[in-house]
Amino acid sequence: MNDWPEGWSDNNRGSRYGHGSASAQPEGARVMRQVRRGPAAPPQGAGVPSQPSYVDGQGYGDYTNAQNTGYDSGYNTGHVYGGGSDGPGGYGTHDPRPAPDWRRRIKWTAITVVTVLVVTTVGTYFWADSKLKREVDLSKVIDRPEEGEGTTYLIVGSDSREGMSAEEKKALHTGSAEGKRTDSMMILHTGSNGDTLISLPRDSDVEIPSFVGSESGKRYEGTGRHTKLNAAYAEDGPELLVRTVEFNTGLRIDHYVEIGFAGFANIVDAVGGVEMDIPQDIKDTKSGADLKKGKQTLNGEQALAFVRTRYALAGSDLDRTKNQQKFLAALANQVATPGTVLNPFTLYPTMGAGLDSLIVDKDMGLYDLASMFFAMKGVNSGDGKSMNMPISGSSGGNLVWDEAKVKQLVGQLKNDEKVTVSSD
Repeated sequence: MNDWPEGWSDNNRGSRYGHGSASAQPEGARVMRQVRRGPAAPPQGAGVPSQPSYVDGQGYGDYTNAQNTGYDSGYNTGHVYGGGSDGPGGYGTHDPRPAPDWRRRIKWTAITVVTVLVVTTVGTYFWADSKLKREVDLSKVIDRPEEGEGTTYLIVGSDSREGMSAEEKKALHTGSAEGKRTDSMMILHTGSNGDTLISLPRDSDVEIPSFVGSESGKRYEGTGRHTKLNAAYAEDGPELLVRTVEFNTGLRIDHYVEIGFAGFANIVDAVGGVEMDIPQDIKDTKSGADLKKGKQTLNGEQALAFVRTRYALAGSDLDRTKNQQKFLAALANQVATPGTVLNPFTLYPTMGAGLDSLIVDKDMGLYDLASMFFAMKGVNSGDGKSMNMPISGSSGGNLVWDEAKVKQLVGQLKNDEKVTVSSD
């Protein structure tokens, strides 16, 4: 019985599908039954399209021709083995990824960086502002001189031992005296004609004027009494010291800044020490200084001993004030280096050490403090002038100011003129 469709026979299959013939040849690619899509198959006997040959690797036919004839080979992309891919071989490759939008990426990166910087800056500002100890009330100072041009600071280094342990007092050779006194006093004037740093020797002979007690509020009338300048601070604190400086100079003090022993040493250690060129060997048992001549980096303990030393110096307090000026300017320069400013692991400890130990007036802001700091740095770099208050002689162990030079100096500062007065 012949099961082949009408019109087909074994003979139609060709010799390649031999009947057990000894001359059978290797079988070529088998012809897959075709699947017709579209209209129903033609009636029996109508025949089918001729089968393409696959022997030579051809025979898939032209896709366009297949469309024209209505014949589907069954290998149409996405139908029989469909993965919906246009890639070679149809094995699941994807469409090409679009090129990155670099302008958009750069834009958002810049926005992110700026946002982080703004948040960090604002946070740092409020953190630093909250640490300032605004304890000095200059409104309590009476009979003040008229305001001049520029800004004038009174910078005080006190021998306060507040918060220091017994071990720290011993290491820093501070002793254990009660209360606090001033070891150094400086006037810093900032203006459009250069910055000027003037040391006021602690042994300067001054008159204590009438004043109002900072704590009692009681008025004390002046008696013409003369004493050393640092005695004013010991008698009634910063307010009387400001009053005394203003009375004896005629120069109005705009801001007050004070730092104690421990704070000074901590700042120096926080920046990793300060390089100084020591002009001579210094050995002073009272301050603890034991330094050799030449360039060296001073740590906090050594730096404090250096700026406090006077008994080992020929000029005593006058030479000490010069060393204090040099060191403070060098410290300001060290703090302003990129290694400190751009390194948060150095910057924040330095700021913390300084702000924790500073006492300022109630109107002092961070901007004012920064202006003072950069002015001191400018003096060190040669953009300003540093000097001692002009001295004409001594009286009873006190240093007497040169009245004519002091008057000229104060006039130049009040009018924000270039300072031409010297301390010699």
